[in-house]
Amino acid sequence: MRESSPSLAGLRKRIARLAADGGPVSRSAEGWLASGDAGFDTALGGGLAIGRVHEFFAADALDATSAAAFAALLALRAPGKGPLIWLRTADAANRTGHIYAPGIAELGGDPDQLLIVETPDPKMLLACANDAIRCAGSAAVIVESWGKFPLLDLTAGRRLTLGARDAGTTLLMLRLNAAPAPSVAETRWSVGGASSHAIEANAPGAPAFDLELLRWRAGPAGGRWRLDWNHDDKSFGHALGEPTLSGALLPLAARRAALPHGAAAA
Repeated sequence: MRESSPSLAGLRKRIARLAADGGPVSRSAEGWLASGDAGFDTALGGGLAIGRVHEFFAADALDATSAAAFAALLALRAPGKGPLIWLRTADAANRTGHIYAPGIAELGGDPDQLLIVETPDPKMLLACANDAIRCAGSAAVIVESWGKFPLLDLTAGRRLTLGARDAGTTLLMLRLNAAPAPSVAETRWSVGGASSHAIEANAPGAPAFDLELLRWRAGPAGGRWRLDWNHDDKSFGHALGEPTLSGALLPLAARRAALPHGAAAA
């Protein structure tokens, strides 16, 4: 890809330096980004496919933070010790808040592994995303946008998909305040916050999420899960005594038939 700005050149150098600090990195696109929850991972054949693009949408306007948190926690489970790259527009940062390093550490992550890049507009965000996924060594790349993203059409999506596959980079597209549209993503998710279970002294419990699989290129959609985050094990699972949501995957045709009359299916 032709150099588009000194900023992108600096991004490449920073990623390469962080990746070198993390040791050798495989460029294989094979394998799975597993959640740690057996039912969830089994339903998807092992987890989210590595070297693919996965989309995450907030279940409603109030769930933007939950969707961002789930994508970040999932990225923390990416294999290898390479950097976790989080690309976001300044508009998204202003609307959803800035990332707090001590909070990442409290959840079991390493703030030093996180490389955050804020771009002035969606055009630069897309350019940075294309560069980041092609820099071998990153554990995963999160691309956070707010609202409509017309530049992310099918052509741009295919370019990202090919780059992720060739480099073995897992790309998590965080689409906040946006409606699903046709794309080439491997999976598409709706993420909402769930009530956590209080722990000793009635203190707040672990982060919890309601997930719905909206689209899966490799199989049927329609599965729903509730997952809790365990910061000690750095994995997802179910709280003790919590009934699980149905993880059964419905045939896509049946799910479309259940859409409200006049609703468009992406």
